Amino acid sequence: QVQLVESGGGLVQAGDSLRLSCTASGRTLSSYPMGWFRQAPGKEREFVASINRSGGNTYYTDSVKGRFTVSRDNAKNTVYLQMNSLKPEDTAVYYCAARVGTIFITHDIDYWGQGTQVTVSS
Repeated sequence: QVQLVESGGGLVQAGDSLRLSCTASGRTLSSYPMGWFRQAPGKEREFVASINRSGGNTYYTDSVKGRFTVSRDNAKNTVYLQMNSLKPEDTAVYYCAARVGTIFITHDIDYWGQGTQVTVSS
């Protein structure tokens, strides 16, 4: 069993930056490909970014490419989402996710964090 805890959310202005962290307990994070999702009010949860177990491969949804960076520090059991040039449309609850296996599959998630709110004002 893996427990994921996100932190780093908050209220910022458009153009600002935030770094979200996801810390795992219970198991070594390096065993899991990891990802970030978000859910805005009234919308379905959507994929944002993922990273493989070693950190060598990353994937992003088109709307965040060039602005967001996902990374991981397996020694610290933590995954990060650096968000730059934030826009009001980035406002959402951001969730950390882990999958048992070698690759990250967005519709086959095994563990979720509780989420952290990111609000971007215009």
